[in-house]
Amino acid sequence: MDADLSIALTPLGFAVRISRARWETIVSSKHPIMRGRESDVHRALRDPDVVRRSKTDPTVLLFYRQDHPGRWLCAVVKRIDGDGFLITTYPTGTIKIGVELWSK
Repeated sequence: MDADLSIALTPLGFAVRISRARWETIVSSKHPIMRGRESDVHRALRDPDVVRRSKTDPTVLLFYRQDHPGRWLCAVVKRIDGDGFLITTYPTGTIKIGVELWSK
């Protein structure tokens, strides 16, 4: 089992685990632009502007935090039985459609 890189507590009252192996997969093959942005991902999870539920998978939550005007950082989390883990993270210009669970 991978050692946890870190854990972030969300405003929805659950923790999100980020394993070293998963982080390396994200920054090496999926979204290399996120390398070095671990603290930004933690901030998006701890203090998001908006949290939405995926319209295709009710166990997936999308945490959005404004990165700069017109741009957002999205942290995608899978939550099963109260346990949360980071699936991926990426910069985006839009917030996806989905049920809003939380906002500032």
